[in-house]
Amino acid sequence: MAIVLLGAGCETSPPRKAPVIERGSAAKITPRKPTAPDTRPEYYTVKKGDTLHSIALDQGLDYRDLAAWNGITDPNRISVDQQLRLRPPGVPSAEAAGAAAAPLVTAPPAEGKPLALEPAGTIPGPVEPRPAEPGLSAPLVKAPKAQRLPYSEAALNDLKGAPSPFATPAAIAAAASPSFKPGSQDAAKQEAAREPSKTDLAKVDPKPEPAPEQQTGDDEDRVNWSWPATGKVVTSYSEAANLKGIGIGGKAGQPVLASASGKVVYAGSGLRGYGKLVIIKHNKSYLSVYAHNSEILVKEGQSVAKGQKIAEMGNTDADQVKLHFEIRRQGKPVDPLKYLPAAKG
Repeated sequence: MAIVLLGAGCETSPPRKAPVIERGSAAKITPRKPTAPDTRPEYYTVKKGDTLHSIALDQGLDYRDLAAWNGITDPNRISVDQQLRLRPPGVPSAEAAGAAAAPLVTAPPAEGKPLALEPAGTIPGPVEPRPAEPGLSAPLVKAPKAQRLPYSEAALNDLKGAPSPFATPAAIAAAASPSFKPGSQDAAKQEAAREPSKTDLAKVDPKPEPAPEQQTGDDEDRVNWSWPATGKVVTSYSEAANLKGIGIGGKAGQPVLASASGKVVYAGSGLRGYGKLVIIKHNKSYLSVYAHNSEILVKEGQSVAKGQKIAEMGNTDADQVKLHFEIRRQGKPVDPLKYLPAAKG
């Protein structure tokens, strides 16, 4: 007598999603670039020959701020050995504030462990009924057990019309409906509904990668410099020879342009050896110097744009018509040729 197996099943729990561990997402975050520390001292002792304007230039400050921080009402009156504060009250120097803050230490990311898989060809043994595990919201699902029936045409037809043990709940309900007839056109559609869609099984809902952190705030080491005048470089920067900038030769009255956008912190002739002078502060670190002008076309406190005409070339306090141009970082002169774009031709 032929034996027909209608189906096999066991008590199983509903499938659970494997944990998802995102790796390397923190590495994609762009760290914010630290600003340059202010290395200037908190106080300065006035020496013979110093003026408030020269001290402000050497420290990379606006002389009006320097006067305000020290309660000076007349910028032309300072005395030797006088202690001048070089920063607003309550703001310590970098040395007083201590070393830079230590970087944030984060715990290493958790390492995922691969799921243990049984070797290919292994037939899982019977699963004994067990109570629901803590944390499972759905009860254990009980599938029908195997049954042995004598062979008959009716049993064979019932076997063909029985739903797959892997069919979805909707497909099982459709097969149990009185309208379901094996071999019919509707049955073909219902048969297709029994098996889970491969597209649905392969469908993945990827979690979007976090956007890189955007840099914020001023970049104190970045200024978009340009040449302040056209002409031949007649003198070069030399720290050993105390040449604090470059000399650009030209004609009297030739335009002198702002090398970068900023605010005019000095416009006058109060610094010995510079003639008619313009100083522009660009940010907390950089300022630029334009000396020996014949005419000054801007005022203190005025904001200027890159390439704006601020003066006319001359020879005040100089032996020839030229522009003396300096770039200073926190008051210290640096070689302008290392910052200016390459000269054309």
